[in-house]
Amino acid sequence: MDLHYNIQGEGSPIVLVHSPGVDSREWRELLRELMTSWQVITYDLRGTGQSPAPLSPTSLVEDLRGLLDHLGLERVTLIGHSMGGQAVTDFALTYPERVERLIVIAPALTGFVFSDEFNSWMAEVNALAPNVNAMVDKSLAGPNYVVTMNSPFRDFVREMATLYMTRVFTEWKSYEVVWPEPPAVTRLEELTADTLFIQGTIEWPDMRKIAEAYRRVPQVRFIELEGGDHYLTLTHAAELARHIQKFIQGEPSRATNQGRE
Repeated sequence: MDLHYNIQGEGSPIVLVHSPGVDSREWRELLRELMTSWQVITYDLRGTGQSPAPLSPTSLVEDLRGLLDHLGLERVTLIGHSMGGQAVTDFALTYPERVERLIVIAPALTGFVFSDEFNSWMAEVNALAPNVNAMVDKSLAGPNYVVTMNSPFRDFVREMATLYMTRVFTEWKSYEVVWPEPPAVTRLEELTADTLFIQGTIEWPDMRKIAEAYRRVPQVRFIELEGGDHYLTLTHAAELARHIQKFIQGEPSRATNQGRE
């Protein structure tokens, strides 16, 4: 296994898959809450943090499978943030027998068509390449980062984003990510794992549309954290952990597939 990973705590295994643009350190606040009750595995996606850069097209699903095989884990709870949420959803569709529970935090979704507004913002960020500092500044000025960038985590997120962008332009040899077919947006009703969808209230409008798509999941609950933006994994870690703990432990929740808590 060439991906960098860490294992902390004891108990049933939980694997956390981080957002693009940063690395597995984004889980540091949540990790402190979860590792007291479970064995928590974090890892750097290929090309991020301390993992090697991609030299050929990458499959996040197969990288995750390889990690689980390496660790001898047959069945786990998966937590994914942003594109990490996209990855764990696709993994759960591809290898349903290996997923105990599924938790997605402000996820992307394979096959989802993003709005012109979001795509225009992304194009503006990419147009600044290869000026890393300018790209980081433009990206973190997005409306879905306003809480984080006015929080004590501002410099930490900027540090992770700068490392990521620097590695992209100095080490990466391939930028292609291979996803399973057909895309997850057409198959959500096939998910068999109990699923928890969590988002903050400060997001691109596209996130609500993605949430609506997840309503097709047979066993799904929704949580919306007031005042949280895209990095609620940092700014709202304690609150996030409480909802995750209740979900994993099977405690009753007001959040159902009919509404949000």
